[in-house]
Amino acid sequence: MNPNRYRITFSLLGLALASVIIGSIFLTPDGTMTELPAPVEEIAPADGATVLRQTQLIINLEVGYSLELSIDGIRIPNNELTFTQSTGQYRWRPGVGQTVEEWTTGLHSVFIHWDRLAGLPDPGELSWNFRIQ
Repeated sequence: MNPNRYRITFSLLGLALASVIIGSIFLTPDGTMTELPAPVEEIAPADGATVLRQTQLIINLEVGYSLELSIDGIRIPNNELTFTQSTGQYRWRPGVGQTVEEWTTGLHSVFIHWDRLAGLPDPGELSWNFRIQ
């Protein structure tokens, strides 16, 4: 092979690699909903995400809202939720003595219902799915 043929071959390989990288960035779903309804600011794991068994649920609501959480159709009591009042963040993870003791491998569905704590009612609900690997 002459030097020009090497340059052309490596240039084409470089372009192919760049195409794969750019395509994977723009074409791979990132597991997030396009838009969350107000007052939901963040959910984790995101809709469609695949996560490890050690994961915890995180739901950020605007300050001043209460939350009811159900996992796979099982209502999680509020005393199992960790709530940070100043940020409106709710956290939950399965554990010994909890309603759900551990994540099982596979698809899980989450359902939340919220309402405003004071003032005019502002109820709403959201559901999403994620996978434990």
